[in-house]
Amino acid sequence: MPKPRKQQVSVEATPWYHCVSRCVRRAFLCGTDQFSGACYEHRRGWLEARLLALPQIFAIQVAAYAVMSNHYHVVLFVDTDQAVSWSELDVVQRWHQLFKGNPLSQRFERGEPLATAEQARLTILVEEWRSRLSDISWFMRVLNEAIAREANAEDACTGRFWEGRFKSQALLDEAALFACMAYVDLNPVRAGMANTPETSDYTSIKSRAERAKTAADPDSRTQQPTCLLPFVRNAKEQELAGIPMPLTDYLTLVDGTGRLLRADKPGAIEASTAPILARLGLKQRQWLAMTEQFERCFSTFAGREDNVRHACSILGYRRPPGVYQSRTMTV
Repeated sequence: MPKPRKQQVSVEATPWYHCVSRCVRRAFLCGTDQFSGACYEHRRGWLEARLLALPQIFAIQVAAYAVMSNHYHVVLFVDTDQAVSWSELDVVQRWHQLFKGNPLSQRFERGEPLATAEQARLTILVEEWRSRLSDISWFMRVLNEAIAREANAEDACTGRFWEGRFKSQALLDEAALFACMAYVDLNPVRAGMANTPETSDYTSIKSRAERAKTAADPDSRTQQPTCLLPFVRNAKEQELAGIPMPLTDYLTLVDGTGRLLRADKPGAIEASTAPILARLGLKQRQWLAMTEQFERCFSTFAGREDNVRHACSILGYRRPPGVYQSRTMTV
C-alpha cells in the first residue's frame, strides 16, 4: 500500500524532491498516438509553460524538468524561508491567482476594513494558504489539473488524464540531487528523442544551455534563466536559494554522463574527466546506474544510508525503506 504523502515529504529532512506524473495507462497523450496517428506534441509546451509559471506563485522552485510524451519529471526545491517572509496580503494575492478565495479575502485584497472577528478568521485562512503554497502536493495538483482540463476540453471528453498519484522521491544529499537532475535532463537522450542534452525539447538543460550561450558569465546566478532555480558557485551566492554547483560544472557533468550512457561507446570517457564525480565520492559504475535508472535505484528516499535513516526517524518509520539500495549505490 502506498505511503501517505505526509510520510514521504518532510522539509526538515530535505527541501529537494523528484516528482513524476504519468499519463493514464501511460498513453502518449502528450506525443503521437501510435494507434490513431493524432499528434499531441503541443501539450508538452502547455505543461512546460504552466510548470515554469507556478514558481512565481508558490514557494517552490524548479531545479530540473523533462516533459516526455507520456510522462514528465521535475526536481523541486521547497523554499520555506520565502513562504515565511510573505505578508498576509502577499499570500492572498498569490492564492487569488490560483483560486477565487472567498468574499472575506476579496474584501481584504481590495483594502476594505475588516472587523476584529473577520481579521481573526482571515489570519487562519492565510496561514492555511501559506502552508499550501509551500506544499508539493498542492503544486502538483494545480499543475496537473490545469493540463488535464485543457486536454479534455480539446478532446471533448471527460475522465482522468494523469494517473491517480504522482511519484515522489526525497533527495537527501548532493550526490542524490545531482544524479537525479542528470537523470531527468538526460531522459530525452536515453529515449532516443534527442541526440544531445542541449537539443532536447521541453527540458531544463536546453533552457540553461541556450541562456549560457549568450551570457558573459554563465556561472553568475543573475545571468541564468529566471524561471529556473539558479546554480550558485560560491559561499556568498549560496546565502540565497540555489543549486550548490557552478552551472558550467553541471553542464560538463551532464554531457560526460550522456556520453557514458551511449550504447555504442560504453566507458569511452574516464570518470576522472568529470571532476565533480571525485568531489561527490562516487564511482563511475555507481554514477551510471543512478543516472540511467534513478527511479529503480531508489524508492521514496534517495541518498546515503545515514541520511535515509535520519529522514525516516523524522517521519516516524520503524523500518527505513531502501537502506540496502542506499548502501550499495552511494558507498
